[in-house]
Amino acid sequence: MKSTFKTDRRGFLVAGLASGAALSVGGCIDHSHRPLYSADAHPEDYPTVQAVKEMGRLLKERSEGRLSVKIFSGGQLGSERDTLEITSFGGLDMNRVNLAPLNSIAPMTAIPSLPFLFRSTDHLRRSLDGEPGEAILRSLEPHGLIGLCYYDSGERSFYNTKHPIKSPADMKGMKIRVQNSDLYLAMIKALGADPIPMALGDVYQSLVQGVIDGAENNWPSYESGSHYEAAQYYSLSRHVMAPEALLMSKSRWDKLPKSDQAIVRQAAKDSVPYMRELWDERVTGARTRLIEAGVIVNEVDDLAPFIERMRPVWDRFIVTDEQKRLVKMIEDMGDS
Repeated sequence: MKSTFKTDRRGFLVAGLASGAALSVGGCIDHSHRPLYSADAHPEDYPTVQAVKEMGRLLKERSEGRLSVKIFSGGQLGSERDTLEITSFGGLDMNRVNLAPLNSIAPMTAIPSLPFLFRSTDHLRRSLDGEPGEAILRSLEPHGLIGLCYYDSGERSFYNTKHPIKSPADMKGMKIRVQNSDLYLAMIKALGADPIPMALGDVYQSLVQGVIDGAENNWPSYESGSHYEAAQYYSLSRHVMAPEALLMSKSRWDKLPKSDQAIVRQAAKDSVPYMRELWDERVTGARTRLIEAGVIVNEVDDLAPFIERMRPVWDRFIVTDEQKRLVKMIEDMGDS
């Protein structure tokens, strides 16, 4: 990945973290007790940030104070693509990222991002907690990253300024904002709409100005970005339930003794139920507030036409035998 950092306050902060890590490796300064530096683009009160804080509490408790976490939330260290690069070369210890920027470097991460793969949140969680999820996390190691755990990112549905979406025909010609991911671009095109890659922070103004007709996201993001004020139609397609991942730099991981690696991995796993509880509460609260605010919500009663259009998308991104094996395993878990 090509570096895109600018020399600014953020750049100096990142450089300071990286040099600190380098000094620790080189032995010039004893940083064996320094915190694990972790980045998150979400704000301080977001469930993923609070979950990493809980992980830090568990680390400190279980290591008798030797291990802890210092979190830089709210995008202080840059976009997820930027911090992902820093983490992969060892300048940052940990990072919470969406799967989208991982898809291009670790093809196995495309699996949980597949449209209409998961039938419910329970199906998602059982799959990620089981063999499929573990295999996908392991696939990150050759890319300089250790996959620690998954955090929920909710059920993503479509919202727009025009009308309820009940079939793909209702999306024809719509300009829909998506994350900058080849998979999501292909998904929107397959549904007959025009995908517009765009940063999340630009969505509200673009809806107001008519640059885009709609977007897709979960209830909390639809609320927190005030997108509902400009796009009042929220159609429950639940087309993607891709999780987010907590990653650790392999170079930092390799410096830890095996006993500390075990503590870090278990603390991360143990932070997941805490995050899910916070997330479920946030979803329920956002949904209630938005309905009370007058958002026009509709169920998509027949998902079959949407799912049918995803077959070519799946075929494009799921090409290896191992990918196909894991997809089949996840599909079978949906029947249990």
